[in-house]
Amino acid sequence: MYKASSLILVLAFAADGSHAAERYHLGRPARPAEIAHVSISVAPDGTGLPDGRGNATTGRAVYEAKCAACHGAKGEGNAAAAFPRLVGGVGSLTSKLPVGTIGSYWPYATTVWDYINRSMPYQDAGSLRPDEVYGVTAYLLYLNGIIKENAELNKRTLPKVVMPNRDGFVDDPRPDVK
Repeated sequence: MYKASSLILVLAFAADGSHAAERYHLGRPARPAEIAHVSISVAPDGTGLPDGRGNATTGRAVYEAKCAACHGAKGEGNAAAAFPRLVGGVGSLTSKLPVGTIGSYWPYATTVWDYINRSMPYQDAGSLRPDEVYGVTAYLLYLNGIIKENAELNKRTLPKVVMPNRDGFVDDPRPDVK
């Protein structure tokens, strides 16, 4: 009986939640500029990447100023604060202790760029300019041994970066539903 009444309460709350913002005056409609910032869609082939450029040298300064406090000076992460490790772990995914990092898990460098662009830094998501995102991406790829320190990333070169786990995923054979 307890489980059934709990389920009914949860369902009632969920059904009522759609109007909670109006009722309790929480939130506000997203501004067009906020929507425009996150409406960018970057494909593995680089479609959707904006103009800009950066390398590990320029990215290091941005990383140290805006990323290292959470992810560590060299991308080692901060497990106690639940900020993930970004560097290392290559070859560990099939081991008993897999380490999912940019270098070990992510299949496309363009996806790394897109994630940083949309959601970092944590406390001010989406605040980095394209040049800063290219730089931070380059720095993290460099720390993972994927590119050279002076390699320039831009919308032409980033899609050409071959990630160590590029072939570690299986395509979804199900058709897309529209």
